Amino acid sequence: MNKFRKALSLGITTAAVLAASVAMSTAAEAASSPIDACGGGSYHEIDSHRLGGVTIHLLYNGSTNCVVTWRANPGSPTRLLAAIAKENADGSYTDFKNDDKPYTTYAGPVKVSAAGKCIIWGGGVTISGVWNAWYSAPSHCG
Repeated sequence: MNKFRKALSLGITTAAVLAASVAMSTAAEAASSPIDACGGGSYHEIDSHRLGGVTIHLLYNGSTNCVVTWRANPGSPTRLLAAIAKENADGSYTDFKNDDKPYTTYAGPVKVSAAGKCIIWGGGVTISGVWNAWYSAPSHCG
């Protein structure tokens, strides 16, 4: 009987963990716009770049930069990338963040606080089986 309880408890725990992971992956793609994905109305778009069927959006809220790569026509999962990093005084980059996985609608948000510093930002998408990526030069300094 004790083995049965342990197996039942393990099965229930496993089911709960799987259900939570499915809920979290669904929530990651629940936003209705890049602004919504970054966290709401305090963000506004300061730049964007078209790449195939996606737009890489750079947003800012007065202290934090946010990147979201958004598909024009959501569909079956495809590899998407949203990326950002801040430039240091010596020209190196730190706080590199990326979200690079198959998604139906968008990748990101990825965020960095870079007051007084330049950032690089970009994204990518698989188009007809070929990986395409774009990164900015150092920009949006200040």
